[in-house]
Amino acid sequence: MLFIVSAFVLGLVIGSFLNVVILRLPPLMEYTWKKDYAEFTEAKFEEPAPPGIGLDRSHCPKCKNKLRWYHNIPLISYISLRGKCSFCGQPISIRYPFIELLTGVLSALMAYLYGVELQFVAAVILVCFLITITWIDIDTFLIPDQISLSLLWFGLFFSLFEFSIPPSVAIIGALVGYLSLWSVFHLFKLITGKEGMGYGDFKLLAAGGAWLGYEQLIIVLMLSSVSGLIIAVIEKLMGKTENKIPFGPYLSIGILVAYLAGDIIMDHFFTIA
Repeated sequence: MLFIVSAFVLGLVIGSFLNVVILRLPPLMEYTWKKDYAEFTEAKFEEPAPPGIGLDRSHCPKCKNKLRWYHNIPLISYISLRGKCSFCGQPISIRYPFIELLTGVLSALMAYLYGVELQFVAAVILVCFLITITWIDIDTFLIPDQISLSLLWFGLFFSLFEFSIPPSVAIIGALVGYLSLWSVFHLFKLITGKEGMGYGDFKLLAAGGAWLGYEQLIIVLMLSSVSGLIIAVIEKLMGKTENKIPFGPYLSIGILVAYLAGDIIMDHFFTIA
């Protein structure tokens, strides 16, 4: 029980850091792209660098005041401040405590399922990467290569241990994951002349294949497609007319569910069949 509680608290802290990554990584990437382009074209570049992920202190996005250390206590600060900035009184997005709580709950779940084992570490890493990918894709319609490819390499690394799938299965899973969406993308583009998804989705599913193997990718695609369709229908009924829908969050849900219950789903599916 103590380990589960400790995992929950650790998850809250990690979730607070993930909020920083989600908020700051896209502007840092954009700044790097602009700087590299300016250097390539030998153009003048004087844009100030955005806050870094590790060292720069957090601040209120509205009044820009830097937060004190006790404003950054995961979940507790949001509750004590009643969801408002202590300087300007503007509402703090509910997303910040939600991500902290989600990371904490899922970390506690992994501690309950796997105990004090390496698989717990692997599962928490998977959770953290998927949460980060989900919200960056929601905000920007991009899945950074730094995250998706790192997740893929972690999947291949953990395949070296007994609790995971064999390395050969992980490698084939990564190939099948990438090439399956790559094929759908080009077929859709050939038929319609439009691009139905981004290359980041290919890399995310490749990462999922490295963690799960190729057989369970059918579960990932099924769950992500169904959940994405349901959300699209709901948004349509609510009058929202967004043309672009980020697919990364639904792939992330599918990967996590398959990781936790893929064998059960596969057994049930083949039993019915």
